[in-house]
Amino acid sequence: MTPEFEPSPPQPGDSYVQSFARGLEVIRSFSADAPQQTLTQVAERSGLTRAGARRILLTLQTLGYVESDERLFRLTARILDLGFAYLSTMPIWNLAEPVMEALVEQVKESCSAAVLEQTDIVYVLRVPTHKIMRNTLGVGSRLPAHCTSLGRVLLAGLPDEALVTRLHASDLRPLTRYTVTDFEALLAIVRQVRQQGWCLVDQELEEGLISLAAPITNRAGRTIAAINISGQANRTDAQQARDTLLPPLLESARRISQMLR
Repeated sequence: MTPEFEPSPPQPGDSYVQSFARGLEVIRSFSADAPQQTLTQVAERSGLTRAGARRILLTLQTLGYVESDERLFRLTARILDLGFAYLSTMPIWNLAEPVMEALVEQVKESCSAAVLEQTDIVYVLRVPTHKIMRNTLGVGSRLPAHCTSLGRVLLAGLPDEALVTRLHASDLRPLTRYTVTDFEALLAIVRQVRQQGWCLVDQELEEGLISLAAPITNRAGRTIAAINISGQANRTDAQQARDTLLPPLLESARRISQMLR
């Protein structure tokens, strides 16, 4: 009987760029359990010397992928640039699309999925209805996170310090007469969204437009995307939306999240 051997892991060779590999180790040292770290912690988690970790962190900071308050380092939303092309084509959206289509068929309102990038949301999937709406967003479209249901759900998934930083960087000018622009009020709203696990925005982005959003979470329970239902306020007011649209939306978000486990 021929013995079975496990294939050997790839070994570094002439084409192996060690500094690049070390940079990736520094990026991977950040996680949901360690969203911000000191230089010593980064060095320990990435297996580098303090001097080596410092050089890489400063390089990433110069490029905009890392920010710090002199003591603690954290990734910025620009890190999403490295994986956005993959995220927009990864199997999750192939799996999510039929769930979202079924949701649209059930509630007769449009459904979208988005991810967070800096202070904006970026649409990665859209399932419209046949109803005529003024909002004609497509995949790749951006909107401010602070005044959208998708954005508030995604902001709620951030650690509190990162949430505060992101809101401070946001342009809080009013888009409608209903837009919440007070920093403390917004912070309280997003914290409430984090607690309840969903968000409703009533005409803050566009007058006449109401939307509900829920998070898509991975195996670790981290919010990686969000989906929403949006429709016209003259057909469905806020209370009706909570009563009739929220339950199927939460169930659809749960189904998509379950696929990632």
